[in-house]
Amino acid sequence: MYIYKSFQRNSLLFKQLKRSLSMEAAKKAAAYEAVNKYVTKETKYLGVGSGSTIVYAVERLAQRVKEEDLNIKCIPTSFQSRQLILDNGLVLSDIQQHPELDIVIDGADEVDVNLNCIKGGGGCLTQEKIVASCAKNFVIIADSTKRSQHLGDSWKNGVAVEVIPMAYSLVIMKLKQLGFYPSLRMAKAKTGPLVTDNGNFIIDFKFDKLTDCKIVNDSLISIPGIVETGLFIEMANSVIFGFSDGTTEEIFRQ
Repeated sequence: MYIYKSFQRNSLLFKQLKRSLSMEAAKKAAAYEAVNKYVTKETKYLGVGSGSTIVYAVERLAQRVKEEDLNIKCIPTSFQSRQLILDNGLVLSDIQQHPELDIVIDGADEVDVNLNCIKGGGGCLTQEKIVASCAKNFVIIADSTKRSQHLGDSWKNGVAVEVIPMAYSLVIMKLKQLGFYPSLRMAKAKTGPLVTDNGNFIIDFKFDKLTDCKIVNDSLISIPGIVETGLFIEMANSVIFGFSDGTTEEIFRQ
């Protein structure tokens, strides 16, 4: 009996490891394809997104900068991406100096058929949206599991909104009145709520169905205390999905 249970446990761990490795291969494929395709000798200012997939994009960018002697200044969207830029020996800059960017490469939690995205799982949504709005070309990279017909089909953690701390109770009340199911995001390595790079809180709200993302986003932004939302509507120019076998598929916004 003990041997059987041990075998079951090891088999489950093996499957989880295999799934994790497949996911990483898909992320890497999407990230490398984006950097290989869209970073050229003419690229001068590049916005660097946040999240696990971006690690591979920065890795490939650093390789190409070194091999091809590219002259690129990188603009971060978070403390994480700032450190990635520095750790990989890339040139760090900011949007105060360069408010117009050649390209921004970022990840997403979910992407629908119209290339609308849910972002904010990492809590960097405000900086990410500001930097994305500066881009001539905004490219999303993601593994294929992030692809869905409608937002919320596969991503079940809800939509994040960044909130000024003094307003969080008001925002929660307003979100409930709109029919959503909000909760204050708590930190994992400290007691109390998660605090963003901007010193704000994050509220995640779950929903039964998002019928019109743009109307929902406009309604959210009108609530006093909400700084920004994790709904990126009609912003991405294209999305590159990576698959576990190393192949990719790019979809363009119509």
